[in-house]
Amino acid sequence: MKLGPHLHRLGNDLVACYLVDTDEGITLVDAGLPGHWHDLQRELQSLGKSVGDIRGLVLTHGDSDHIGFAERLRSDHGVPVFVHAADAVRARTGKKPKVATGPMRLGPTLGFFAYSLRKNGLRARYVGEVTEIADGDVLDLPGSPVVVGMPGHSPGSVAVHVPVADAVFVGDALTTRHVLTGRRGPQPAPFTDDPAEALASLDRIAGLSASWVLPGHGTPWHASPAEVAAAVRSGSAG
Repeated sequence: MKLGPHLHRLGNDLVACYLVDTDEGITLVDAGLPGHWHDLQRELQSLGKSVGDIRGLVLTHGDSDHIGFAERLRSDHGVPVFVHAADAVRARTGKKPKVATGPMRLGPTLGFFAYSLRKNGLRARYVGEVTEIADGDVLDLPGSPVVVGMPGHSPGSVAVHVPVADAVFVGDALTTRHVLTGRRGPQPAPFTDDPAEALASLDRIAGLSASWVLPGHGTPWHASPAEVAAAVRSGSAG
């Protein structure tokens, strides 16, 4: 789905990843679930592009619903996969702490897990090799993505600021659709390692200039990062 001149979304409001298309090639942000590989192929075809035009994949963190087709892209096509050093083990092995599930409703929860199954969520392959990144890095990829450390959901969660796309990709630093309750609008994401740290990290995107804030779960949000951060804090208190 095209969101802007350089900006496309793969997937839907349950699980999403993103494509930045420039004259220098394509940068992907997150890799959704394994079945999103087919969504990627359709989007590339609509652009008249191929996997060979992809220069890199940046992961906002290492959870299984964000690394879906990453290893296929890396091992079969030689595309480098970038992840914060603090989430490298998570992306390569799946090792992560157990956290409280939090509130949930039966319908939305079943819908989320059913969609994950349809997209082969149980068949995610961990990433065999990653390139570690850090807060403040400007990556040598199309769009010159800027890495913004957002610890909380996981130790190595990041936002990815791509000015040419007028967007900040936030992964699970926040959500605009709670996959377990169905609640919509900017709010804290479930399955978060350290909720207090995640809220504090919102300050790190509040000063960025962008018109889109793009989560891994939920509707693309057309507002400034500062407005979205304030809305998440309000949602957390409500």
